[in-house]
Amino acid sequence: QLQLVESGGGLVQAGGSLRLSCVASGSIFRLNTMGWYRQAPGKQRESVATIASSGITNYADSVKGRFTISRDNAKNTVNLQMNSLKPEDTAVYYCNALISRHPVRPAETYWGGGTQVTVSS
Repeated sequence: QLQLVESGGGLVQAGGSLRLSCVASGSIFRLNTMGWYRQAPGKQRESVATIASSGITNYADSVKGRFTISRDNAKNTVNLQMNSLKPEDTAVYYCNALISRHPVRPAETYWGGGTQVTVSS
């Protein structure tokens, strides 16, 4: 069974740093685009950062210059280094991946269960 498991969330003061990690496990033929999304209370889930299998990255304007996404294809992991954290970064962060489980079948989107990030002022 394929699953994504996040780790690294927690409570940090404004200006601090956290590093999130997500590991994909199970029957995987190819990991395509991977990314991090977040959802704050009362708000819609939003894209934070994505990274293609080529390494091309994309960031939300609100995190540019503060967050860095990276991936390790050999370990099926995607990481999110978050620096200069602000209270408005408080949310549940979800790992997302477009995964091919078969060479000819379409890739499917998978989500992790989420990890809480709380930034105190």
